[in-house]
Amino acid sequence: MFNFWKICVIALWTAGLSSRAGETPTILAIGDSITQGGKSFVCYRQVLIPELRKRNVAFEFIGPRKDATSRHAGYGGRNTKYLLGISKQVYRQYPADIVMIHLGHNNFSKDKPVTGIVRDTEAIIDTIKEINPSATILLAQVIPSGKLPKYSYLPKLNKELESLAVRLTKRGDTIVLVNHADGFDWKTDTVDDKVHPNATGAKKMAGKWMEALLPLLGKNDENKTR
Repeated sequence: MFNFWKICVIALWTAGLSSRAGETPTILAIGDSITQGGKSFVCYRQVLIPELRKRNVAFEFIGPRKDATSRHAGYGGRNTKYLLGISKQVYRQYPADIVMIHLGHNNFSKDKPVTGIVRDTEAIIDTIKEINPSATILLAQVIPSGKLPKYSYLPKLNKELESLAVRLTKRGDTIVLVNHADGFDWKTDTVDDKVHPNATGAKKMAGKWMEALLPLLGKNDENKTR
């Protein structure tokens, strides 16, 4: 059922984008250290952006922070509550056409955080939609982790994020669910901390983002990164 909604969302958003021909689509990546990147692991943006360039599509990553790869809104060690607190200021300054959200780590299973994470994520999306109703949200079901029991809540979170995506799409929001958990194995796809992606994991993440992004950017994925 959700695939039907996903197809409709992409078709409607692409039609809207074509009416703004000549403008380069802007992308804002929001998240924690998995989005920010770090010296000890590989960030998906390091793989995704060169792959997008190979496909000759127009795009521009924007955001309040900048590294050698691109601008972004990744904040290492921060959770959804923090990102919600800065979301209005960040998005008013960087009102991207497409917002990529990968959030859900940096909590503890013992605190039963899923309800709060989903609530914060919905509030972040509401903030974005209030500022730019035509924005498309790529909402990630997050990568799993072997750091247990701290992150044992992630499978439940991903189920609730899928429900959130369905609900928001039905009310008319442009949401595309991106399932990063599917096919990602922390045993082979993360560095020694069992949380952050290694080169293989980053390539898998880039492939999932690519699959969601290319139709929005007006191109089919003829050469997947996976």
